[in-house]
Amino acid sequence: MKKCYLGVDIGSISTKAVLLDSKYQVIDSCYIETEGNPIEAVKKAISLIKVPKEYEVRGIGTTGSARKLIGLLLDANVVKNEITAHAIGTLTYHPKVKTILEIGGQDSKVILIRNGMISDYAMNTLCAAGTGAFLSSQAKRLGIDVKEFGRIALKSKNPTTIAARCTVFAESDLVHKAQVGYPKEDIIAGLCKSVVLNYLNNVCKGKKIEGPIIFQGGVSKNVGVVKFFEEELKEPILIDPNGHLMGAIGVAILSSKTEVDKIYDLNIKETSFKTIGSECKDCSNRCELLKIYKEKELLDIWGSKCGKYQK
Repeated sequence: MKKCYLGVDIGSISTKAVLLDSKYQVIDSCYIETEGNPIEAVKKAISLIKVPKEYEVRGIGTTGSARKLIGLLLDANVVKNEITAHAIGTLTYHPKVKTILEIGGQDSKVILIRNGMISDYAMNTLCAAGTGAFLSSQAKRLGIDVKEFGRIALKSKNPTTIAARCTVFAESDLVHKAQVGYPKEDIIAGLCKSVVLNYLNNVCKGKKIEGPIIFQGGVSKNVGVVKFFEEELKEPILIDPNGHLMGAIGVAILSSKTEVDKIYDLNIKETSFKTIGSECKDCSNRCELLKIYKEKELLDIWGSKCGKYQK
């Protein structure tokens, strides 16, 4: 039997799953909305992944905001943060890259690579301004499919200035510009440009951006944002067709490097996963505990400050 490896990236907005062969070629993948329920999203994502008959899954890796929870439930052999996962995935296919720009659904990051290793990074997880969720909400407000944003932005010859440092201010500015009659393509181009400027002035502040540069995350599919990144950085921007899946790809690669003597069964659609919150009253700490169950088996208890329930 041939070996393959599953990588799962569980974000606040989207959940990605990728199945790789031993040469790190993508066998199958899926990209779905998390919808506030990472457990159900992962069950659905894995049910959509088709493992060919000649393959057996020999490793599972998880990354993203819910990586620890999902890693526990899937008995993953690797659980890694997004910075490491994106860097490993990118360098596997693009070993000369020096800068990774990534804008996801609700956060964004920049990773600097020097001599094939992570030398610095920064993340913005506190404000959704300039992220995929921000662009989606503005597209809805304008009555446009967000997938068309980039194409429409390229038609503009005079992008409107949009104050995008704050979502509330951006929405107010956008409404005002629409009401006074600015062309829709100029407003959309202005939004795309504001995303770039917001990212460079906040996430990349104090960082030395060097080429080759690769742009990842769902927003990398927006050709308008890509255009303004190239204009501002005066460098060509590399886009990988699987850039929106790179976190899942990277953690799948990592799972192959720490392979365990186990064949994973991905048939978990009917498996019952449950979390129960409670408060420990044994001392004055009053720790908030989270009990995690798979079927009726208690897998772990999280939240104890004294280590009483440490597995």
